[in-house]
Amino acid sequence: LCGHATLASAHTLFTTGLVNSNIIEFDTLSGILTATKVPDVSPTNVSEVQNGGVTDCFLIELNFPTVPAIDFNSAEASLVVLPSGKSVIEMEPRFDDILKCPGRGLIVSGAAPPDSEFDFICRFFCPKYGIKEDPVCGSAHCALAPYWSQKLGKLDFVAHAASPRGGIVKIHLDEQNQRVLLRGKAVMVMEGSILV
Repeated sequence: LCGHATLASAHTLFTTGLVNSNIIEFDTLSGILTATKVPDVSPTNVSEVQNGGVTDCFLIELNFPTVPAIDFNSAEASLVVLPSGKSVIEMEPRFDDILKCPGRGLIVSGAAPPDSEFDFICRFFCPKYGIKEDPVCGSAHCALAPYWSQKLGKLDFVAHAASPRGGIVKIHLDEQNQRVLLRGKAVMVMEGSILV
């Protein structure tokens, strides 16, 4: 269950024309994950505007399973909720201590300030797998969406991943089907060929 890989694969397939559809299904160990190409009604990235027009102006909506918020002793990622989003942003992780935590990683989250454009703020640390801090972790939001839905009494969120690179994730929780819809963008930064 990996947002980075699913988003990047879908973006490549959509932009290179290797698929002639707006929906891609990936058969994974986490079940069928879908990526849907949806219009971006408000493009904000300058690189999307070329020759006086907007190009490749779309978001990708990932359809992932929910992951229930779990206690600190779980084999999955553990969730720690801090008193505020500000404390999530300001925290300085101690990676030696995080390495000792059970599970694959540590999700840290807190409610965003009321005057913020965000509902919650989060960070994900996974040093056991060589990722000190994930810039924007899609799979972490599969646990965060049900958790914050219970706390805030809503199904639609805008989350701020407060890593040094940072990112914004638009989220919809489909309670009936226990699915999390994550909307985001990808940018191609490199292209190459391999000779075999």
